[in-house]
Amino acid sequence: MEFRNLGRSGLKISEIAYGNWITHGSQIADDAATACVRAALDAGITTFDTADVYAAGRAEEVLGRALAGQRRESLEIFTKLFWPAGHDGPNDRGLSRKHVHEAINASLRRLGTDYVDLYQAHRYDHGTPLEETMEAFADLVRAGKVLYIGVSEWTADQIRAGHALARELKIPFVSNQPEYSMLWRVIESEVVPASEDVGVSQVVFSPIAQGVLTGKYQPGQPIPEGSRAALTSGGSDIARRWLTDDVLTRVQRLVPLAEQAGLSLAQLAIAWVLQNRNVATAIIGASRPEQVAENVKAGGVRLDADLLAAIDEVLGDAVVRDPELTATRSPSSR
Repeated sequence: MEFRNLGRSGLKISEIAYGNWITHGSQIADDAATACVRAALDAGITTFDTADVYAAGRAEEVLGRALAGQRRESLEIFTKLFWPAGHDGPNDRGLSRKHVHEAINASLRRLGTDYVDLYQAHRYDHGTPLEETMEAFADLVRAGKVLYIGVSEWTADQIRAGHALARELKIPFVSNQPEYSMLWRVIESEVVPASEDVGVSQVVFSPIAQGVLTGKYQPGQPIPEGSRAALTSGGSDIARRWLTDDVLTRVQRLVPLAEQAGLSLAQLAIAWVLQNRNVATAIIGASRPEQVAENVKAGGVRLDADLLAAIDEVLGDAVVRDPELTATRSPSSR
C-alpha cells in the first residue's frame, strides 16, 4: 500500500480507502462487513470512510465494532454530517452550530472513538451562514474531537470560501469528497484547480461507477440480480445513470486495454482516478473480502500516456464533464 498526504497537511492516508456507504448496516450482514474490514486491514488499508447518514447511523456502529481492538493511532477514520441520521426534526440536518455539535457527539459514540481524523460537511448548507459552520468546526478541532475538516461535493467557489474562513480560524481544511471516475469527471475543470490552489485533496467515491466499470453490466442484457443497479436506493441511481447500450458497449471495449495493462477492468478504473495528482485516496466498497483483495491491487499502478489516451478515445462523448453538475451548486440540488 502506498500513502499520500491529505491536502497540504502532514496527515498521510492510504491511497485506497475502505468505505461503507450502502453496504454496512443494510446490504450485508455484520459478520460479512467485519470480514471485509479485516481484509482491508490485511491489505494495508489504514483509511476508513463512513457517514452518519449511512444506514441511519448503523454503518458507523458496524465500522466501530469491526475496528475495535485495532491500534487507534494506526487508523484514519473519516465521517461526515449533513442529512438526518435517524430522527428528522428541524435541527437534525444541515450545518448549523447545533447540528454540528450534536452530530459529532453521536458519531463518536457510534464509532467508539474519542476523535475522528477527518470530519466532512456532506453537502453545502445554503440555509446556514458559512461562518457559523466553520466556527462550529473550529470548536470541534479545539476540543480535540476532530483533527482535520473537509467537505463533500462542494463547488470551487464554495471550497475557496470555506478555506478562507478556515485559515482565519486557524483550522486545517484539507479535503473534498466528490464522485469521480473515468465516466464522471465534473470536478476536473473547476474543483480540482481551486483545490490545488488552496491545498485541498480529493477523497473520491464511486471510482468504478457503482460497478458499471467492472464490466458486469452487458449491453442488451438484463440487469444482474443482486447488483447495485438492481437495488432501489443508494448507489443504484449512480449505476443506472450509465445503463445505456452505448455506454455499456464502450465499457466492454475497455476490457482489452485493462488486460494489456495486466489489470482487471475494476483495477484499471481505480488506478485511473489515482493518476490525478490532486486525488489523495480512492474509496472502495465491498460485500465480500475477496473484492477488497482484488481492488487494492490498483494501488501503486502507473498508467502510461498512451493507455490514458486510448481510454479517452474509447469513452469519447460518454464522459460527463459539466461542472454545473456538482451536487451542491444550487439550493435546489440538495
